[in-house]
Amino acid sequence: MTTFRRFEDIDAWQLARKICQRICEITSDGLFSKDFGLKDQINRSSGSIMDNIAEGFERDGNKEFRQFLSIAKGSCGEVKSQLYRALDKHYISEETFKELYDELENVSGKLTRLMKYLSTSNNRGPKYD
Repeated sequence: MTTFRRFEDIDAWQLARKICQRICEITSDGLFSKDFGLKDQINRSSGSIMDNIAEGFERDGNKEFRQFLSIAKGSCGEVKSQLYRALDKHYISEETFKELYDELENVSGKLTRLMKYLSTSNNRGPKYD
């Protein structure tokens, strides 16, 4: 696996950023924009994915990084659940739902693989060098 020099180099972070941008776009239109509770919640949850990847990386230790990746993975699940709510309220189409759901599944899988790698790696992180 590649050594990351910056959190911006992590594929999962890059994809999470795109998802966050897309969520912002879809929540700023139509009925979705008027459901302030769900709009705020899904925007915060989608931002939490990328933010926790970044925060964990900046902690400089594998154990803490894995913990924050796990939190980011949980946020993926939260956004997926909120997408169901948006779909059920007819704020988004089936196509948009599937597209975003699949992207979140991709990020979640990347986070799982990265956590697995970190748990077996002998490199404990710069914090312990």
